Amino acid sequence: MHTLHLGEDWSADDLLVLASGQELRLRLGAEARKRMRASRRTVEEVLAAGRPVYGVNTGFGALARERIGDADREELQRNLLRSHACGVGEDLPAPVVRTALALRAHSLARGFSGVRPELVEWLVALFDSGWLPRVPAQGSVGACGDLAPLAHLALPVLGEGELVSPDGKVVPAARALRRIGLAPLALQAKEGLALINGVQVSTALGLVAWAGLRNLSVTADVAGALSVEALMGSHRPFRADVVRVRPHPGAKAAAANLRALLRGSRVARAHADCDRVQDPYSFRCIPQVHGAAKDAVAVLGAALVLEANSATDNPLVFGGDVVSAGNFHGQPVAMPLDAAANAVCAWGNVSERRISTLVHPAMSGLPAFLAPRPGVDSGFMIPQVVAAALASENKRLAAPASADTIPTSADQEDHVSMAAEAARKLGRGVVNLERILAVEFLVAAQAREAHAELRAGAGAEAAYAVLRDEVSALTRDRYLAPDLDAAVILVRDGAFAAAAEAACGRLRP
Repeated sequence: MHTLHLGEDWSADDLLVLASGQELRLRLGAEARKRMRASRRTVEEVLAAGRPVYGVNTGFGALARERIGDADREELQRNLLRSHACGVGEDLPAPVVRTALALRAHSLARGFSGVRPELVEWLVALFDSGWLPRVPAQGSVGACGDLAPLAHLALPVLGEGELVSPDGKVVPAARALRRIGLAPLALQAKEGLALINGVQVSTALGLVAWAGLRNLSVTADVAGALSVEALMGSHRPFRADVVRVRPHPGAKAAAANLRALLRGSRVARAHADCDRVQDPYSFRCIPQVHGAAKDAVAVLGAALVLEANSATDNPLVFGGDVVSAGNFHGQPVAMPLDAAANAVCAWGNVSERRISTLVHPAMSGLPAFLAPRPGVDSGFMIPQVVAAALASENKRLAAPASADTIPTSADQEDHVSMAAEAARKLGRGVVNLERILAVEFLVAAQAREAHAELRAGAGAEAAYAVLRDEVSALTRDRYLAPDLDAAVILVRDGAFAAAAEAACGRLRP
């Protein structure tokens, strides 16, 4: 079983295991415990000296000038979680909450938050139980952190709020903890504040989306290759020397993928005497468009890995010093999340254009809408409309959330990142892209029926075969929604990418 050591750097592969929901363990090692105990001593020394430190012996946000007496310190931490746990909307899905819980424990274990190891051990015990806090999706502006959702994440520490069982049942936290055999924990000075500073929910949303995008980055290339073969398009735009003279990393990866996917194609040989000079941009420019999207997703991955391994508390504890600063601010992840939403939009836009070309008889030379009997049958007329609707929705989702800001907390928190909204809309865009690519696979496979005797490139042919195992060719109009649902599952589960890689070798996300 995969083990993640809290407080030590996690790799991209570690985070992909976490975000994809695979089974793993969290462990708090001796060095992390040592760092945490040292930072806790600093907090206790500050308290003993009577120095004013934000959130330790003062109020929060605009109430930071309010001094808190020794007798009220623990109540201050409890009240912080209770008052901030006021999120709204649908509950976040289990993979996101599970990832956020691990990230919050990991950040505290870095040893700069001044909390006891016992608090992190409690979070680990909850993680290991399979039960998760109920966390509403809306209510964060990504400034002091994802305050409302992180408060919901932390509230069960007090035995309050709700927990969700492994089978999805929502149970009051006090009752659920008794079933788990985990007693609530009395928070000490600063510990409630440490549980909610940072954008671990936004980062968790981003990591889950990123894990999906790495699959879709390859899957989009597979869909593009199958569409090239369906159109009997040229392979020459994917030559290595073409991208070598404009060597963006993503374009090089996409072109290399296409060359591998199309290797051994008999379609290309049949196309040798074609009088078509150039294919439409959506085919000819796959390396450039898909490649730019790959580059944006790579930037997002790097930002999320760095963020996951960061200490985001406020104040931070360094040796004998306690420093109020802004590591909780979500801007460093909000902007890459927005760029990735634009990448999702680009993949969907160009896929929809390939779909449109294949169903357009003047562009493809194939029957209108790939209908077996045009007129009597409508064929794939409306799946193209569905793809267009989804692509248009993604255009709206590509508007950057991080361009917005709104003052909060009586203007003390006067610039916010909107990281959570950037992450949430990225997740919605990923789902739309899965569905657009599913339509492309259905359409490209149907177009291939017109010249199925010409074997496609190895990777493209493997993807075609995977689809045909689940969805038969259209011989007359039928109820298409089940076909689309089946194709979406194949996209989401990575079946197209896996089959293509088995046939032509490793492909690059």
